[in-house]
Parts: sequence; C-alpha cells; structure tokens
Amino acid sequence: MSGREEADGAVRGGPFAEAELTCDALLDGRVMLRQPRRGYRAATDPVLLAAACPAQAGERVLDLGCGAGAAALCLAARVPGLELHGLEIQPPYAALARRNAAAAGVALTVHEGDMAHPPADLRAMSFDHVLTNPPWFPPGAPAPEDAGRSRAHVEVAPVTEWIAAALRRLRPGGRIAAIHRAEALGRILVALDGRAGDVRILPLAAREGRQARRVIVVARKGARGPLALLAPLVLHEGARHEADREDFSDAARAVLRDAAPLGLGPPV
Repeated sequence: MSGREEADGAVRGGPFAEAELTCDALLDGRVMLRQPRRGYRAATDPVLLAAACPAQAGERVLDLGCGAGAAALCLAARVPGLELHGLEIQPPYAALARRNAAAAGVALTVHEGDMAHPPADLRAMSFDHVLTNPPWFPPGAPAPEDAGRSRAHVEVAPVTEWIAAALRRLRPGGRIAAIHRAEALGRILVALDGRAGDVRILPLAAREGRQARRVIVVARKGARGPLALLAPLVLHEGARHEADREDFSDAARAVLRDAAPLGLGPPV
C-alpha cells in the first residue's frame, strides 16, 4: 500500500484510535490482524500473495507496501525463521504492522517511506524475495472516501514502477511475487522483460468457468527460463454463492485456511 506520495494530503498522518480498529483472523486464526474498520482492509489477496512466495528459513524478505502487515505475517506463519521487512508510506498503517507483528511474536522491521525513493537503510539491503500488492485502479478511477483506503486502491505510481522498485531490491536470482488485476498482466510482463525470467502466472478465478480477474506472477531476477501460464486456481465451489456459509474450493481452502503454499517457485 505504498507508492509515490502526492502533495494533496492523501496520506493519513494521525494514528488510529482503538475504536477505529477490528481484529480479524487470517489463516484460520494463525494470524490475528488489527486493521481499520473503514480504511484499507486485508482480505484474501495478501494471504494468496504470501502463499505464492517460495521463501525458506534464513532468507530475507521484503513486503513492498505492507499495509498492516497481512502478507508478511501470513508468510511468517508458514515459514518461521525469515528475516522480514516491510515498507509502508502511511505511518498509521506502518504502526499497525509493527503492533500486529509484536502481538504475533514475529520480528518484522517496518520501514516508512516511498517505494520509488525508499529510506537509506532499506536501499542498503538486498532481498531473496519481494512481495507486492500494488494499487489496482488507474488515476481518475472512483476512489473510496477514506484516504487510506483510496491510497491502497488507486494508482499514484503505475504498476510498472512497482515492479521496477521490487527488482531493484532483489539480489541476483531473487524472486518477486505480485498480485494484481488480470488486465495489468501485460504491463507487469513488460516491466519484467529482460530483467527477470522463469515467470509463472497463476490466474485466479472466482468460480469454475468464470473469467480470471486476478493473477499472481512469480519471477526470478536475472533468469532466462521460459514463461509458464498455469491452470487457474478456482477459489469457490459451485456456479454461485448459494448459502450463508464459506464455499471455498478444496485447493483454495488449503491455502487460505491451512497455510498451504501455492508451489509457484520455479527451479533454480
């Protein structure tokens, strides 16, 4: 939920009051996330993004635009022993990420700043993995009234700049994992071209036979391996939502409830 800061005051500066927060369970309660009632709220995307990251214990990982820390904490729940960092431009969300990590007993270092011009301590590091969930909608799209939520959903910097920023933070051979709208796939691939290979694309379809509206893209910096377009992950059972109950598919439930990995890491 980072990006280039505008001069219009869209970035919220004050802390969240306790009454503005909810505490929500991810990964069937393995992660308890405090997040704002009316601001940007994590749902399935950061959980899926964390599942796409093939990190191993001892590796260094950056969540670029970490918000309240959902993706980083979901990754930590599956892979203990990581060196975790997050970058977030909105101080109240950065503070929530620190609070959520402390409550979970996870060592997450949260840096505050712009993804295009990160703080010096972050620029001095390289990472084995970078996760990112950039804002989805182009400038001029209808924006939520809440400034924090608007900042998370509406682009200030284009997705190509997010991918470039992630690649700058990766060591040679390091892996990027990104989740975005399917229509942004072309721009993501252009940003990766010549800089990363072994690209794997996982379409995300709400139901069997539905068009995939989101994609997860995983790639390795400096690699020259071929692109693989994988079979879609179908998130829900049945043709429509029939009852007031959870209807995740077995494959989606394994990831979203049981902390299973998606297995997208290409071979080294």
